[in-house]
Order: sequence, then C-alpha cells, then structure tokens
Amino acid sequence: MTMRGIAVSAGIAFGQAKVLRTYESKLDYHLLPPSQLAREQQRLNRALKTLIKQSQACAAKLDPESDNYQLIEADLLLLEDEELLAELSDTIGKRQFSAALAVEHSFAKQAQAMQEADSPYLARRAEDVLSLGQRLIRTLLTGHCDNLSRLPENAIVLAKDITPAEFATLPLERISALVLQTGGVTSHTAILARSAGIPTLMSCPWQTLEVIDGMTLAVDAINGELYLEPDETQISALDAQKQQADERKSALLALKGTVTQTKDGRSIPLLANVGCISEINHLADVGAEGVGLFRTEFLFMNNHELPDENRQYQLYCDALQLLDGKPLTIRSMDLGADKEVPALAMDSEENPALGLRGVRYTLAHPKLFSAQLRAILRAANHGPIRLMFPMVNQVEELEAVLALLEQCKQELVEAEKGFGELELGIVVETPAAVFNLASMLPLLDFVSIGTNDLTQYTMAADRANPLLIDQYPVLSPVIIRLISQIIDQAKAAKVRVSMCGELASNPSATALLIGLGLEEFSVNLASLLEVKQALSRWSYPDCVELAHKALQISRIDALNQLLTHCHS
Repeated sequence: MTMRGIAVSAGIAFGQAKVLRTYESKLDYHLLPPSQLAREQQRLNRALKTLIKQSQACAAKLDPESDNYQLIEADLLLLEDEELLAELSDTIGKRQFSAALAVEHSFAKQAQAMQEADSPYLARRAEDVLSLGQRLIRTLLTGHCDNLSRLPENAIVLAKDITPAEFATLPLERISALVLQTGGVTSHTAILARSAGIPTLMSCPWQTLEVIDGMTLAVDAINGELYLEPDETQISALDAQKQQADERKSALLALKGTVTQTKDGRSIPLLANVGCISEINHLADVGAEGVGLFRTEFLFMNNHELPDENRQYQLYCDALQLLDGKPLTIRSMDLGADKEVPALAMDSEENPALGLRGVRYTLAHPKLFSAQLRAILRAANHGPIRLMFPMVNQVEELEAVLALLEQCKQELVEAEKGFGELELGIVVETPAAVFNLASMLPLLDFVSIGTNDLTQYTMAADRANPLLIDQYPVLSPVIIRLISQIIDQAKAAKVRVSMCGELASNPSATALLIGLGLEEFSVNLASLLEVKQALSRWSYPDCVELAHKALQISRIDALNQLLTHCHS
C-alpha cells in the first residue's frame, strides 16, 4: 500500500514506524475532589522537571549559536516561567482541574494570545507553545518524554506536525525519515530536515492508513511516496534507487578538493549561503570558497534580546576568523514580512510582503541599523567583508543607506575606534530594482540576484503558497530575461554580479546561468557539490548557446523541455 506526499528533503529510507500521536482525546474533563489536588500539583512538578531535564540534555549537545539550540532555549524559558507556573497551580487549586487539563487550558490561553497579536512570527510560536503543552501532557500521562530516547534504530517518525522546537529535540541519529500530515517545501521544519539530511515527506495523509508502531515502512522522498509493508519488488526497486543516490553522494564528495571550473577551464567561484556562525564550520566539508550570503536577521530572530553593537562585532569577527581570508558577504538585517523579531515591537501590516521590510525597515529604524553598520565596519578591520542591502528598489533608498554608513564611519572616528573598507552591493529582488539598476550601479561594487523574491514580486505570487508552486516556478522565461538584463547591465558598468537565490542551488539551471553571464554562485551547503559537478560538465560556449536558446522561449513547459533535453 502506498500514500503520496510532498518530498521536501530528498532521499530513500527504510525503517520501522514510530507514530507520535496527540493525547487530547484521553484527557479527563471531570473536576477533581479537593483531596486529590495536592497530588495533581506534585504530578505537574514531576512532569515539568522531567521535561526540563530532557530539554537541557538536548541543548547540551548543540552549538549555542545553532537554530536548534535557540528553539530549545525558548521552550525552557516557557517551562520555567514563574507566571505560567503560578497560573497552572491556580488552575489546579481553584478550578479543580487535573494537571493535564490545567496544562491544556493554560497553554491554549498562551497560544491564543499570540495568535490574536496578528503577527506571523507569534503565530508560528503559538504552534510551538501548543506543541510544548502536548509534550508536557504526554509526559504527565506516560511519566516520560515522548519515549523518543527509546526510538528504534532507523525509525520512520510519523506525526501530524513537528514544530521546529520539537524537531530540535529529536534524536536524529536514530531517525531515517519523517512523514508529516501537514507542511510544505518552504516550512521551517522542512528547512531543518533538509539541513539535517533526513528524507522527509509533508502533506502526507498517513493517518488514513492503519499504521502501527514497528510496522515496516519505506519512504521515497524523491518521488513523494510512503510504502506500508513494501513487497520484495518494491524494496528491490527502492534499494536500487537508494544505492544510486548513495554512490552519487560519494562521487560528489570526491569533488570537494577540486578546482571549480567549466569543462574548458573557466573559473566560477562557488560560495555558500549561511544563517549562523556554526554553518561556516561546514564550508570545508564541501569546499566552499567563502560566504556569499550571511543572513544576519537570524541573529535577531532567534534571540529574546537584541544583540548590541559589540555582540554583533564579535560575531562577525568570529565568522572572519573561521573563514581565514575567504570573503564574508553580509546581508544587512532583512526584517519584516514573515521575519519578525520577538525583541522588537513590530507593527502588524495589512500586506507585510509589500510593506515595511528589508532596507525599508532598517531605514525606518536608524538606531537599530546604525548599530549593525558600525559593528560590520569595525569587523572589516579584521578581514574582507562585502556588505549588501536587501529590498533596495530605487537610488534614493541606496543614497540614504550610504549616507547612514558614512555617518557611522564618522561616529567611529569620534569614538576613536578603527574600521575597515567594505565592498558594497545590493540584492536585486524586485522588477523595480532591475529597471532602476543603471542609476544605482555607479555606487556599487557588486550586485547579487535574489531569485525567490524576484519571482514572487514579478509574478505577484506568494512564494510560500504551495498551491502556486507549479504555476509560478522560480525558473521561467520572464525571470530568465530579467536575470539576463541584470547581468548585462552590471557587466556594462564593470560591476561584479552573483546570485544568492534558490535558483543558484538548482544544478539543472547552472549551465543556463553561466551562459547568461553569471560570474559567481552562492548556494546552499547541501547543493554546492551538485552545482560544482554540473558546472564541470559544460564548456562555456555550450552554456552561451543554451542561454541563447532559452531566451527565445516564452512558455514554461518549453523551457523545462529544453533543460531536460540538454541534461539527458
């Protein structure tokens, strides 16, 4: 029996089912007699201690700068929150609720307050809070934390959903695959699963099947299939596919020490996209030539307190030290839209994707922006830094940013603090930026193309909406023409041009992008060797010929056919 889902982290896996179920239906909603209330309070205290201990043990294994660590820390802050604990005790004592019922009531109340704040960030945290409450209820009912420590080797975990905070607590070394009823390719959990290299299916209605713990399963997270009790023919076919994938992975690892160039010797630098310092530690694993995109907003989003100038300065210096002379490309904080910061009072907007985001937000908050600019300027005294600004649409915005940068330099001079020179760039991610580029290029050292937002704003299609993925892919004829315009304009002005959007991480687009004239790629760590391999298979003249053909095409299906044919 098979079931389809969306493959969000590629791979083939075999293993035993481990079903994580919710416990809402088992709660007893009768009020307790007063004689039992003290015992319920003791049960709650024991459960809290157990869950806190487990969370602390998970956190102790993680890098404090990692996303997973920050998510667990957020859970611990809530579990140890004195106001919440007092409310739980009151609910048991005054309302005569059981401990489990008090947890359900109080955590739901917390989550509802977050959802009513009309904030995408708080809405996502609301899901984490509800999920944490369920874990506490399970701990109360079972006496232990989800039994995850007892997962069998090669467990295939099935759940309705796993929040990023829950993902952080999973014993990944025992899990061969994840299958969730909800979610899509751009969800945070999907990103974490890809980063961890765990084959994952989402939006898979496995609950309609009679899955029990220990059942033999197979997950094809390449073609989007879940197999229950696969037969020998299915196992054989999947095994052959897995073997091919493993051999391909081993072959790719052999490329990490080789020179990055086309078949005819044209060098194309391959840099990496990162979101935290700890990811820079893995650049050597794939032979990345530096950081082409450091998403600094995560330094703010994952903390309950804003990192001040000195803290940011130290983080950028740490990054430079790890890179040991390789370039560090910092994108100034790209806040707004779906990227909100718990430590900032960010107003909700009717249409945040078209509102105060990117450089619009930072220019509207010069004190916050100046602290980051001063930290980057000071760090540039210790290594090569490229600084680029997101969502710049017109030259007036760029001039305002550069004026603020000059003001920051003057402040550092007056404070007798040293600073270094920066290479300056923008992320081109809107049609307005493309058509206004000529006026901005004289002020820039480089531009980087952000294809995710460039597609979203050109197509007027929400990049996170799974219903629009097929009709509005990142690679389409109109986007190719815009990319070609960006590259041609930048080259005419002798300004370096790179790409940090998802399209750069797609090996099937590598030859086309080189043919369009792209000079540098910044890609996801997981895709870097595949892009390197794709690059080495093409000569530059063949890439140019491919690009010429693609620019003549007006239909998405014809473009896909051209690329499929040329890679077959």
